Amino acid sequence: MPDPLPFIIDCDTGIDDSLALLYACASPEASIVGVTCVGGNVDAQQVALNTRAVLELAGREDIEVALGRETPLVRPVQTAPETHGPRGLGYAELPAPRRPLSDRHAADLIIEEARRRPGELTLITIGPLTNLGLAVLREPELPRLLRRWVLMGGSYRSAGNTAPTTEWNIHCDPEAAKVAFTAFAKPGLAARPLALGLDVTERAKFTPEHMGRLARRSGSQPDETLGDGGRESSSIASNPIVRFTADALRFYMEFHSRYDGFYGAFIHDPLAVAAALDPSLVRAEAVTVDVELGGTLTTGETVTDWRRVWGRPPNLDVAVEANAEEFLDRFVERVGGLAERLVNVAS
Repeated sequence: MPDPLPFIIDCDTGIDDSLALLYACASPEASIVGVTCVGGNVDAQQVALNTRAVLELAGREDIEVALGRETPLVRPVQTAPETHGPRGLGYAELPAPRRPLSDRHAADLIIEEARRRPGELTLITIGPLTNLGLAVLREPELPRLLRRWVLMGGSYRSAGNTAPTTEWNIHCDPEAAKVAFTAFAKPGLAARPLALGLDVTERAKFTPEHMGRLARRSGSQPDETLGDGGRESSSIASNPIVRFTADALRFYMEFHSRYDGFYGAFIHDPLAVAAALDPSLVRAEAVTVDVELGGTLTTGETVTDWRRVWGRPPNLDVAVEANAEEFLDRFVERVGGLAERLVNVAS
């Protein structure tokens, strides 16, 4: 097996971010250099708590976690308690984390680690782009220092999930997205950024059937509960990771049942991590993308020049297809396998 891929995850740890962290911890080809925190699904301080608690659940208390800027570059903070719950993890509850936050600011961690290993580090952003925007303002050479940037964000050929044409991560800090997209349009990069928008991430639809498979893979007895009730239907799984996943996802599934007409969950962020580790999971097209900042109805829209009318060089590889079935199989196998291993280690 080739050497593990070193990467940093920048996240706003809500439900699908927590699943992305579990997937990363369960992936043998991944070497997590650090995790940086930004406000989005919940406020940044809660993100930092959630992130450390989830990493400790996964047996990775060793990973450095850094807090970044707590407000967007220009706009006020927005959060999504109706989607992720008041503390960001749905119905799930975890012990308070033991490890303190890093002394480094998130932007400094990204810059310093990229300088330490130029051309080697992949940055995966699965939240608003505040920390990355700040990092490239502090270090304009950052795009050339990274091996690649992979992002979950934007809506390129589909409807938005926040406003009619905007996706949450871009919507929360469009100015930071504009800064990042412009910075990564410079020549001389090792690879164009890979962008996974709602066009592909909404194909990664996790259902109670997947949850049952994950529980069985872990050897959990009894299986989880993923009913459509309230807290009284909390998971009774014997395995801590299965119990956490089931309780977090039940809140997410109830949200999608109300607003999207199906009882399941789009697990956007784990797909982005999976594609960073194995780009063959998606097919992408090189296009030019900009961010609308002044629209009356469209601020935060990722405006994509599919017909090449601007005549500008492409600055993103936008995913247009994804092998969602293969990804979901991997998620079940890897996270279920991690859950099984940790229980065996503990016993």
